[in-house]
Amino acid sequence: MALNHMKPSSIALIAAIFGFASLAVGQNAPKNLAITPALHPGTEKKHESFNEISKLGKAPLVFLGDSITAGWSGKGQEAWAKYWAPLGAANFGIGGDRTEHILWRLQHGNYDGLKPKLTVLMIGTNNTGHQGRPMAEHGGAVYTSPADQTAEGVTAIVKLLQVKQPRMKILLLAIFPRGANEQDKMRQQNEATNQLIAKLADNKTVYFMDIGKSFLQPDGTLSKDIMPDLLHPNAAGYEIWSKAIESKVKELMAE
Repeated sequence: MALNHMKPSSIALIAAIFGFASLAVGQNAPKNLAITPALHPGTEKKHESFNEISKLGKAPLVFLGDSITAGWSGKGQEAWAKYWAPLGAANFGIGGDRTEHILWRLQHGNYDGLKPKLTVLMIGTNNTGHQGRPMAEHGGAVYTSPADQTAEGVTAIVKLLQVKQPRMKILLLAIFPRGANEQDKMRQQNEATNQLIAKLADNKTVYFMDIGKSFLQPDGTLSKDIMPDLLHPNAAGYEIWSKAIESKVKELMAE
């Protein structure tokens, strides 16, 4: 059910669970923009397409995230057809999404009608990479989201997914490495975020996997043969991703 169709008591319950001041009417928005639900401008049609998929209620597996997830429909389409299409998967990735955008999507129809067995979630690299930019969806505020705030955003997504789909399992992936090497500041922040979100795993409904080393050379270098822009996987990268999680995905969906 979309948030704007929920009863006030339901909204208050979610606000209490997450500490979302922005969900409680009459309260000031929290300073942490990563947990302040916001529509990602320009993605309305894509969002509505996910709502239509949700209403059909057929996808037992969902990949949820940003452009790296959305790329299953681009550079990753061959791997998708090989590994995930046979499992009836749906791709709920939107380029440029940050944690607050996924929170907004989940509050406005994504997953309503679905009862998936598993969601594969990866989000947060744009929280890291978009810092220092003014954001229209936040009233023009200059964006900040250090590791602890990004982790709060990921935590809020996990909790909201659990409220909406209490019987669904979540495979939470560590944010993929970015930048040429370990000295890259954005990679370092992502790694700090990963250390925090790893604690969300209870190995009952939430499972955490860090497959970042699968993309790296032994010295920690990220090759452009895998991620040409040092951020987004190419076809070879999506094949690596698929092989790294295939057995875990099938295991969790079989339970």
